[in-house]
Amino acid sequence: MSTVLPRIAVTMGDGAGIGPEIIVRALAEPEVSTLARTVVVGDALRLKQAAEIVGAAVDIVTVSDVEEAVEAPGRINVIDLGLLPADLPFGELSAVAGDAAYHYIRVASELAMAGKVQAICTAPLNKEALHAGGHLYPGHTELLADLTGTPEVSMMLSTEKVKVIHVTTHIGLIDAVERIEPGLVERVIRRGHKALVDAGTPNPKIGVCGINPHAGENGLFGHGEEEAKINPGVEACRADGIDVHGALPADTLFFLAGRGDYDLVVAMYHDQGHGPVKVLGLEAGVNVTVGLPVIRTSVDHGTAFDIAGTGIADHRSMIEALRLGAEMAPQPADA
Repeated sequence: MSTVLPRIAVTMGDGAGIGPEIIVRALAEPEVSTLARTVVVGDALRLKQAAEIVGAAVDIVTVSDVEEAVEAPGRINVIDLGLLPADLPFGELSAVAGDAAYHYIRVASELAMAGKVQAICTAPLNKEALHAGGHLYPGHTELLADLTGTPEVSMMLSTEKVKVIHVTTHIGLIDAVERIEPGLVERVIRRGHKALVDAGTPNPKIGVCGINPHAGENGLFGHGEEEAKINPGVEACRADGIDVHGALPADTLFFLAGRGDYDLVVAMYHDQGHGPVKVLGLEAGVNVTVGLPVIRTSVDHGTAFDIAGTGIADHRSMIEALRLGAEMAPQPADA
C-alpha cells in the first residue's frame, strides 16, 4: 500500500484571534508531520509573530503553490497572501482581518476543487469581523458551501465520546423549528450515516433528538413537532436499513451516546448539539462539514479574542482536526 500522505490546506482564520498561535504550535508537533503534508494559507508575517509569542522554534517558509511545499522537521510552508498589516493588534475586532479570513478560505477552496489538496483544516474566524469585511455569511460552513457550489451541507461535531450532526445551525431557535421538516431530517441522517461509514464505522447506530422536552411526550409538550417534522424522516431512513432511532428526548440521548450506546446524535438546532459536545470535549473537539466535495475539518472553538496574543491558547483541537482530516481524506493523486 502507498505511504503517500494527504495534502491538507490549513487556513489561518482571523489573524487577530488565536488561529496563528494554535497553527504554529500544532505544526511544530513532530506527530503532525506523520499525519499529512500541510501548507498554511494565510500571512507569513503573522505566523512569525505568533511563533515568537508561543516560543516555537520553527522555520516559516513562503511557497507559491502546494507543489513547492517541502516537509521537514520544524518547517511550516505558507502560501502568503500578505493581507494583514504588521501592526494588527491581537484580540480586537478588525474588518481587515475578517476580509483576510475570507480570502484564506477562498484560496484553500480553489486548491481543493483543483485537486491540489485532499482536505481543508480551518482555524477559527470571527463572524462579526467577517461581516465587517464585507462577506455576509453566518460562518465557515455556509461560506464553504457557497465557494464549492454545494446546495446543502451539515455541521458535524466530533469528540472522543460523542459525535453530533446538526439539522439546523446558525439561525434563531424559532426559525430553526420552522425550517425543520421530514425531508431535511432525512437528508441529514443520510449524510451523517455516510460520513461515519466512510470514516470506518460500517453500521453506525444513530439517535435523533426531539425538539421538545421529553421529545414531546406523546403531545404533552409542544405542538406535535416530533410526529410531523422528525419521525417521517427517521422512518424513511430506517426503511433503507439505516440503524436510526427517534425522535428521542435529547437529554437522555446525549447521556446514552456519551457512554457509547450511539455512534452519532442528530441534533435539531445549534445549542442542542453544541452544549453537550463542549462539555464533553471542547479541548479536543473537531468540527466537520459533511456534504462538501472536499473534506473540511476545524477546531471546535472560536477566535478567543480575550486570550489572543498571550501564547496560552490550547492547540489540541487543531491537532485533532488535522488528524481527522487526514483520516477522512481520499488517497492523493500522486500516491
